[in-house]
Amino acid sequence: MASTGPAADEARAAFRSRVDAPGHAVENARVALDGLEGAFADGALVETPVLGAMIADLRSALAEDDDGKVGGKSAEAARFILRAISRELDAA
Repeated sequence: MASTGPAADEARAAFRSRVDAPGHAVENARVALDGLEGAFADGALVETPVLGAMIADLRSALAEDDDGKVGGKSAEAARFILRAISRELDAA
């Protein structure tokens, strides 16, 4: 069952705004993920099992190697996963 109310609507809108913000996709993904985790912690949204799996995939895509760099496909993967999360948020 999807979360309802103003806090849930605001959390979804904030996530989508962060995803669509100008800037690099990897940095936008990190900011969006931080905000989404805050929404889960505050109880504005409920983390579904599907969202949990998507978030784990996103974390993997954003993982840095020993030199502090993300992989070459990280931006592409982040954009793809963020779009999927955005669609799934309607069920969160």
